[in-house]
Amino acid sequence: MDNIGKNVDSQLIKNYLKGDQKSLDILIEKYFRGIYSFLYSRVGNMADAEDLTQETFLKVWKNIRKFDRKKSFKPWVFQIAKNASIDFLRKRKEIPFSKFDNEEGQNYFEATLAGIQPDLGQNIDDNKILAAVTEGISSEDKKILQLHKQETMTFREIAELLDKPINTVKSRYRRAIISAKKFFQS
Repeated sequence: MDNIGKNVDSQLIKNYLKGDQKSLDILIEKYFRGIYSFLYSRVGNMADAEDLTQETFLKVWKNIRKFDRKKSFKPWVFQIAKNASIDFLRKRKEIPFSKFDNEEGQNYFEATLAGIQPDLGQNIDDNKILAAVTEGISSEDKKILQLHKQETMTFREIAELLDKPINTVKSRYRRAIISAKKFFQS
């Protein structure tokens, strides 16, 4: 199936380069949700993830002519997303809570957050379930688990994206699965 997906992507890129705009639209639609989920897991904010997803596909559009069609498109687009998130996180500056103190020295956020109770009846999305199941697992192992399970990336694609040996990716995936199973047994 991996070769079939690669061939479909390659054909869509070829068609787009020949002038078929719809082919690029199909390609973007195919990867949009996965890229958004990946970025959301990295930045933890819906609005930022939406902006970064848009930025990722803008970069795809600008650089698609440079893409090596002998390679798989999926790791390439995820690498663009990863780089966009790294740049974003590097630029983002944390604002110390002391900046939100009012004239009396009372912190606005501490006072506001103290009265907020979580709504336990709200819908829990896949990212929250993944976060709960993978609590205590290293961030690298979480990333591998998410890329394989939610983004349906192969271990080879994950290895390329993370610039790790494939056997390292496989062993970290197994470790993450074992840890996640412990969550359900407790």
